[in-house]
Amino acid sequence: MSDVPKTMDRNLAMEVVRVTEMAAIASAKLMGRGIKNESDQAAVDAMRKAFDMLNIDGTVVIGEGERDEAPMLYIGEKVGNGTTSAAPVDIALDPLEGTNLCAYGKPGAISVVALSNRGGLLNAPDTYMEKIAVGPAARNAIDLSQSATHNLREIARAMGRSVSELTVVIMERDRHLDLIKEVRSAGARIRLIDDGDVAAAVATCFETSGVDVLMGTGGAPEGVIAAAAIRCVDGAFQGRLRFRSKEEEARATRMGVKDLHKIYTAEELAAGDVMFAATGVTTGDFLKGVRFFHEGCETHSIVMRSKTGTVRHITATHRFDKKPM
Repeated sequence: MSDVPKTMDRNLAMEVVRVTEMAAIASAKLMGRGIKNESDQAAVDAMRKAFDMLNIDGTVVIGEGERDEAPMLYIGEKVGNGTTSAAPVDIALDPLEGTNLCAYGKPGAISVVALSNRGGLLNAPDTYMEKIAVGPAARNAIDLSQSATHNLREIARAMGRSVSELTVVIMERDRHLDLIKEVRSAGARIRLIDDGDVAAAVATCFETSGVDVLMGTGGAPEGVIAAAAIRCVDGAFQGRLRFRSKEEEARATRMGVKDLHKIYTAEELAAGDVMFAATGVTTGDFLKGVRFFHEGCETHSIVMRSKTGTVRHITATHRFDKKPM
């Protein structure tokens, strides 16, 4: 028996995209019907079934919640076929990121999975995280301890632009009113989104998206997923946990968070060899959504790997008469 530790095979990146494809198709079938819980459950069911086909010894570290909250894809759940040849991996997932976007037919919903070698992903508590994300050109220009104005000036300098040429994505929330006011005063453009800051964060790494910076406070688990994706393409992400109660602080401590005020980098949130896959549910800046036709549908996905920096865009046609969903 070999003592060499099992690691993630490069072919796994091409396998895991099937997981996000199945979740995206299942939820997209309910797009625009105003039933967000049903849309999310459809994605969860499809993703959980698809994981059983992967040759991994997987542990969900960021999922649908605690075991008593979620019957599937809960934190700590084991997934994969678990053969003796399977690599031990940690998994962060969101079967339907942007449940409201899917339920009401709005752009930007995706299905997403990030994988790392065991211990690579921060087991982030279910609380808020203050975030800033940029692409490779500005990877050394961000500092979450500084003001939004300072960061925009440094990002613009790194990218060889003026602040007025930057586009900043911010979720439209009351908690961001002061941030929106400051960004406007600094002179940058703003794109307000309803939901889905994973897709928005990753979009900063691709010039064709028209997005340069993500700022604001969103979910901490989503921050880890975004960090994993951004690591694959040499962008930069920083996040700081923002607790809403003493109970959340206590839970974070129990989960192993030692410094409640720490500013995490992408490398600290998603360490080591990381893989990322996402499939569009509804068309957005990052990915096109599922398009149905009589015999099946077409999906658009992205697969990335930190070890090689490879980015693959995958367009797939699915025939329902040959592969029932």
